[in-house]
Amino acid sequence: MKSFFIGDLEVKLPIIQGGMGVGVSLSGLASAVANEGGIGTISCAGLGLIYHQSPGDYLSKSITGLKEEIKKAKEKSKGIIGINIMVALTNYADMARTSIAENVDIIFSGAGLPLNLPSFLTRGCKTKLAPIISSARAARIICDKWKSNYNYLPDAFVVEGPKAGGHLGFKLNQIEDENYALEKLVPEVLEVTDSYKEEKRIPVIAAGGISTGEDIYRFLKLGASGIQMGTMFITTTECDASETFKNVYVNANQEDIKIIQSPVGMPGRAIDGEFIRSVEKGLEAPKSCPFHCIKTCDYTKSPYCISQCLYQAALGNMKKGYAFTGMNVHLSKKISSVKEVISNLKQQFAAAETKHLK
Repeated sequence: MKSFFIGDLEVKLPIIQGGMGVGVSLSGLASAVANEGGIGTISCAGLGLIYHQSPGDYLSKSITGLKEEIKKAKEKSKGIIGINIMVALTNYADMARTSIAENVDIIFSGAGLPLNLPSFLTRGCKTKLAPIISSARAARIICDKWKSNYNYLPDAFVVEGPKAGGHLGFKLNQIEDENYALEKLVPEVLEVTDSYKEEKRIPVIAAGGISTGEDIYRFLKLGASGIQMGTMFITTTECDASETFKNVYVNANQEDIKIIQSPVGMPGRAIDGEFIRSVEKGLEAPKSCPFHCIKTCDYTKSPYCISQCLYQAALGNMKKGYAFTGMNVHLSKKISSVKEVISNLKQQFAAAETKHLK
């Protein structure tokens, strides 16, 4: 696997660990992936819940939590640390400003179009900006808006297909439609980035359902500079979630996967379980909301609080939450180290490369 550059930042291993909230990818997992030469990503989602003992309200706790996780990641690794910030977060601006002030290497931003993300950059800062998109149209819109409003182009794009875990940037009828497959999306986005190549080289990172070294080989051959994966890193010793949560993945089969409608207003891919069935019966409606963490969420109309649900799941309380997952959860056979996962991916990649050369 070849290294690639995001601006002046060399990514020695072309693997980006996807941001997973609430409490799944924090400094533990991010630093472990960064130590292997990839990009480790801390998720901003729900940090105010995780750091509930800190002083102040939910928004203040979120800033405290982000600063602490960045500090811990930097203490554990000299590699590349990224932050995933959902555009849908009500504290999106706080999270972006804090990440930049703390000198994180890169911000990944999706769950909406991050049209004003460059406005948070400060003079002399080196933080790179990488929108997460699900179409070439979104790539074009972001490039045009950023260029005209800020004279800035994205440092990279993450193109996330419909086989990803968690929230999906697709309509329900598009998820199984081959016209929206990642294999089609990557070349389409590359056409957009190629049109700007005289101004800036914008690497494209493929994401969504990528689980093996053979998958990595295939998307790099398609023209992607790197890939992003999340699910395969959950069943690692360094993942920040509980052992109970990790074992949900180890024990899951493909038939356990379900597409649900999230309170965020997007479809999501999750592992079916007791909590999802309780939601379907209308038994989980929140009585109040002390957080208002998602712009699009109205708790009076919401079937449940997604932040609490994901937080409880990560703690191992599966009666009160569920696990988001990518399409290939059945490949997560055991809990192993990040080093082992990446070593296996490298071996699979080498085998795919050898097979192709024959």
